[in-house]
Amino acid sequence: MILYLHGFTSGPQSNKAQALARRMAQRGLADRLFCPQLPASPAQAIALTTSLVREHGVTTVVGSSLGGYYATHVAETFGLRAALINPAVVAHISLERYLGPQRWLYSGETFDFTPQHIDELRAIHHETLTRPERYWLLVEEGDETLDYRHAVTRYAGARQTVLRGGDHSFTRWEEYLDEIIAFAKLADLE
Repeated sequence: MILYLHGFTSGPQSNKAQALARRMAQRGLADRLFCPQLPASPAQAIALTTSLVREHGVTTVVGSSLGGYYATHVAETFGLRAALINPAVVAHISLERYLGPQRWLYSGETFDFTPQHIDELRAIHHETLTRPERYWLLVEEGDETLDYRHAVTRYAGARQTVLRGGDHSFTRWEEYLDEIIAFAKLADLE
């Protein structure tokens, strides 16, 4: 079972989430993917992901940007595999510049990103990784939002795919869908 966690202000309608859902459906694995709309509150997002992991036997977490930060917490908490796409490494620092009113990209609804949310992010930061070999880092050097080098350092010891060019959206995502499914050990369920 894969749990896909989207980035800040994104949602299940994102290109990456939709591409993964389509590919899993093509391979007869549509029922093996969860991609919830995460709440603005990091504490509530973690409560939701924790519930899904416990209820549905999630074995792999895939997270993009802020979702990668959440995926790291979930993987560390439950001993899961995690694939991280251009992940936020220190979200409690990098997201401070977004304090104030924000808008969800797909619904258009607004929310306030508050200092309390920063504290919630700080509370789930893991200083070290217990088993880096459970992680797969996918980054593009052209990421205009986050410095990919921070992720390369943070996830030392993990499987790493570092690609030239690209941007924060991870432009070559569709090239890696089958490998993500194999990483999640779902390919043998077809």
